[in-house]
Amino acid sequence: MSENLSKSMCSCQSSDPRRDKLMIYQILVRLFGNRNLTNTVHGTIEQNGVGKMNDINDACLKEIKRFGYTYVWYCGLLEHATMTDYTAYGIRKDNPYIVKGLAGSPYAVKDYYDIDPDLAVDIPNRIQEFEQLVQRTHAHGLKVLMDFIPNHVAREYGSDVRPNEDFGNNDDQTKAFSPKNDFYYIENEEFQMPNVEHIPPCIDISKIPKYTENPARATGNDVFHSRPLITDWFETVKLNYGTDYTVGKNYFDPRPPLWDKLFRILCYWIDKGVDGFRCDMAEMVAADFWHWLITSIRKTYPERRIIFIAEIYRPDLYQRYIEHGLFDYLYDKVGLYDCLRWLLEEGSILGNCNDITRIQNEQKGIEKNMLRFLENHDEVRIAAKQFAGNPWKAIPAAVCTAVLHSGPVMIYFGQEIGVDSVGAKGFQSDDGRTTIFDYWGIPEHQAWYNNGACDGGQLTVAQKALRSFYENLFQLIHNYKALHCVSSKLVDLQYANHSLYDTKKIYSFIRYHEHDEQLLFVLNFDYTCSYDIELTIPNEVWSTIGLDTTKVYTLDEVFIDRKVKLQLRANENLRLTLPNNQVYVFQIREQS
Repeated sequence: MSENLSKSMCSCQSSDPRRDKLMIYQILVRLFGNRNLTNTVHGTIEQNGVGKMNDINDACLKEIKRFGYTYVWYCGLLEHATMTDYTAYGIRKDNPYIVKGLAGSPYAVKDYYDIDPDLAVDIPNRIQEFEQLVQRTHAHGLKVLMDFIPNHVAREYGSDVRPNEDFGNNDDQTKAFSPKNDFYYIENEEFQMPNVEHIPPCIDISKIPKYTENPARATGNDVFHSRPLITDWFETVKLNYGTDYTVGKNYFDPRPPLWDKLFRILCYWIDKGVDGFRCDMAEMVAADFWHWLITSIRKTYPERRIIFIAEIYRPDLYQRYIEHGLFDYLYDKVGLYDCLRWLLEEGSILGNCNDITRIQNEQKGIEKNMLRFLENHDEVRIAAKQFAGNPWKAIPAAVCTAVLHSGPVMIYFGQEIGVDSVGAKGFQSDDGRTTIFDYWGIPEHQAWYNNGACDGGQLTVAQKALRSFYENLFQLIHNYKALHCVSSKLVDLQYANHSLYDTKKIYSFIRYHEHDEQLLFVLNFDYTCSYDIELTIPNEVWSTIGLDTTKVYTLDEVFIDRKVKLQLRANENLRLTLPNNQVYVFQIREQS
């Protein structure tokens, strides 16, 4: 980090550690360091290889820090159901009937107290390798996020580390619901498997023992009957936090025993150095539980800032999960992500920049709590034909996710070099997503990883240029208080410019910090057309952002072009040529 960047970051720091913007890099550990690019469909670990925690070495972490990230989300760490046989290491084998893909879903956890053996070089010492990863990450000035999956577990969950903490040990299975039970039961019914089309060809179905579950338990995605479909989360069972869904009533007093089990799980990982949790499908667990859990964690660790990020898709619950559930941040998927995707998708008739304004109005008061992204492990890659089909088309959208407000921004590994996803991998179909179920290698990412040098030595010129764009975007955020200080604010300019430019394709706004720093953003989402436009900044905005209407200001482009200069006077429109797919960022300075 440069001296100037360090000084800028310190300029808005105070005793409140929440004042700086979070910059998150998400890594799917299983894929990140895998140098084997054989990529056989339904390939085994021996055929296709697997990434290790040790692959995230000092060179890698140094570069992640230099890029501008502040947190790393290590995805898929917890031991989960898999078709790979680890019985030689004392790990119980999973029934392939209830596993998705040879590698298995990282979200079908079978031991909350253990690390997935796939990710270790020395499998018996996998916990120590995890602890070393945390230590390396912290040594490079980065913080660690990991998954917390409280809504469901693998159907054959069983902890080898702490078997006395297993779920369901004391359940009364004769009751469909009891607040004292860890699971929900389907009375007098045996679990019925969906069809077996998901079993890979390398697995001999005739040798798989029958999977028996009687009585059946409710499936993770709220399937309260014994016959889930292949499209359901059939490999998981839902945990019971004290809500009786049949009557819509909560039984939280006395506290259900499950709550304390989950609290102990988080303490286990916090004690190993974890700094925060991305909470899977948080909206499927009552906000009352989150209130109790997060309050308890903060009381237990008052000297540490443990952050909580909610995966949530219901805007009607946003306010409750922030104010009562006490989450620091929420996914902004059903909102900005969807809006930006509509703007980028080829042939979409839904794309409209005015929806960005609408979303801000809907999120007024909680905008600083929204985590923005264009990719993650659940979403389609930007470069995929199912999304933009070209990573460069996302330039204006990437800027929006990063600078629209002071909430966190997240990049999924490979996004910054335009990773695509073509063809089926196994359980993962040809849907434009990087697989989370299969053993696989990512050729574009390995070109950056470069056998552990992590220097981009094998990237193409175009890939290097795209990565440079994202790096410059992050440096822009670090360099300006108007972008990285939580106290900074935004003024949307669309309302004043409907008659001056096409507000469906062009979006403009100002970010400012108190009255000492102002940045004007003008974004053209049209990938093919440039525009000669006029733009007005109304007088009431001048006053709001700390400009004097009697003075003249210089606008210097400080991001991509860095050559364009304009003059700003009150009651006069700005005139500029806006190239296709362009972003202008103007720093507003009083003319000397």
